[in-house]
Amino acid sequence: MNTTDNSESILNEIDLKFKAINQKTDVQLEGLLWSKPITYWDYIQTDALLNLQIQRTTLPDEMVFIMYHQVNELIFKMILWEIDQIADTENIQAVFFSERLSRITRYFDMLANSFSIMENGMEVDQYMKFRNTLTPASGFQSAQYRMIEFGSTDVLNLTDRRYRAGFDDNTDVETSFEHLYWQAAGKDYHTGEKSYLLQEFEKKYKGQFLRQMSAFKTKNIWQKFIQLPIEDQQNSQLIKAMRHYDYTVNVTWVMQHLNTAVKYILESGKGNGEATGGSDWQKYMHPKFQRRIFFPKLWTEEELSNWGNETSV
Repeated sequence: MNTTDNSESILNEIDLKFKAINQKTDVQLEGLLWSKPITYWDYIQTDALLNLQIQRTTLPDEMVFIMYHQVNELIFKMILWEIDQIADTENIQAVFFSERLSRITRYFDMLANSFSIMENGMEVDQYMKFRNTLTPASGFQSAQYRMIEFGSTDVLNLTDRRYRAGFDDNTDVETSFEHLYWQAAGKDYHTGEKSYLLQEFEKKYKGQFLRQMSAFKTKNIWQKFIQLPIEDQQNSQLIKAMRHYDYTVNVTWVMQHLNTAVKYILESGKGNGEATGGSDWQKYMHPKFQRRIFFPKLWTEEELSNWGNETSV
């Protein structure tokens, strides 16, 4: 096919495309005639992106803190994009499932390996000063991270382990929500009183969370895994990938975060050792206390009993 034939073929395809939506091809082509060529900075929206870093202090290392967390949120968005593809694919096939799971795991591997930016990239004195301006905000309030959890496993596996035995898959979402493991970081179960941190978080996101919990009840990563044919569920490489994702998110990533917090908040000898949001951050963060496990059926009893016993990673 020569260039002329190829151009004619493309124009025919374009004509069919616009006729399918009752649009005039000539009008669309004339619009293309007057449109300006795309540039990298327009496509990526570089100027907008680089103007989202607003410091609250004059301390230079606060910029590292802001940008690192913004990068995390962008990666979380990429993870959710892949989770949605898994969730919304009917009659999912093992190849597609494995490929999307691999993408998600690579993103979390990158996040887990990136904590040296935080651990070694800020002066302790600067951090301990600017963090006081962040109170009562906290990384606890990352809504995307919570949605990743809802998209990964059954809500029962995210329930506070102290109450898990009394719950099952039929527990209504409102009750389940009030007993999610992270509620313990901002709620006194004896009085029912919630911290300001948790109140504000729920005020903005609770409705969205409840919808997410309901929507993913039958299509989270675990549910899509058990919808695969039995032979695929028994595939050793796929099981290894599932376990790697589970461990990376719930142990490696968490321990890297915890170790960094320990360095600044406890080992520095500065401050009062409290989190900016006021939570009992060590018990909330350490995996051996929460025992949050996305895919418990893929681990042995010994592995489950020793979950998160590592003191460092």
